[in-house]
Amino acid sequence: MIYITGDTHADFKRRFNMDNFPEQMEMTKDDYVIICGDFGGVWNVGQESKNEKHWLDWFEERSYTLLFVDGNHENFDRLNSYPVKEWHGGKVHELRPHVLHLMRGQVFEIDEKKIFTFGGASSHDVTGGILETDDPDFKLKKKRLDKEYELYRINHLSWWEQELANEEEMEEGRNNLRKHDYTVDFIITHCCSSSTQVLLGGTMYKPDRETDYLEFIKNNVNYKKWFFGHYHDNRNIFDKEILIYEQMIRIS
Repeated sequence: MIYITGDTHADFKRRFNMDNFPEQMEMTKDDYVIICGDFGGVWNVGQESKNEKHWLDWFEERSYTLLFVDGNHENFDRLNSYPVKEWHGGKVHELRPHVLHLMRGQVFEIDEKKIFTFGGASSHDVTGGILETDDPDFKLKKKRLDKEYELYRINHLSWWEQELANEEEMEEGRNNLRKHDYTVDFIITHCCSSSTQVLLGGTMYKPDRETDYLEFIKNNVNYKKWFFGHYHDNRNIFDKEILIYEQMIRIS
């Protein structure tokens, strides 16, 4: 079995408790739950906090295997420090033996299904900008933004430039799709293509290099269903494109 859900932002207790997800009683480690980004379980700066360790160990003890693509709200300094391993035909970061980050641009073969994964997105909660801690005016800027209730992020503390894919990751995705004749069963991402984003919010969301890349994917890949998170809603955009947030959907 493969289940899929949206952004968790480290709020695991509600999403994964037995009342809300009773299906887990019938699952084994050969069954999977996939989170569409903004996992949030790797956030603390420096090393695993006690709370993070608790939840990562908790997931390791579940009946299923937990998988996730990265969102924009992840600590990429730490996430990218975990060991890279080959798993089901693609590359993963292994947080625990059964808690795995599905890296960008990979095609995994799971339960006889081909799944293309591509995490990342632009943060929309940065209208006040990105602050640098080594800026001499850091404290003054932060104080002003806090006073004005402006949304801002702090580099390497609450924001990382790796939230958006680089050209190497995008090229790896193209190469891996080419090996599979640009045909997969499922696409799982955090954000969506530029054209789909317009349908979601008009001009509210600005296109970027990643949504433009996903536009290429949309126009060139044969797929059955595309699941994505990021926009905190549950909507069928088209029959094949599904925005998911708090729902838990079985896809295989």
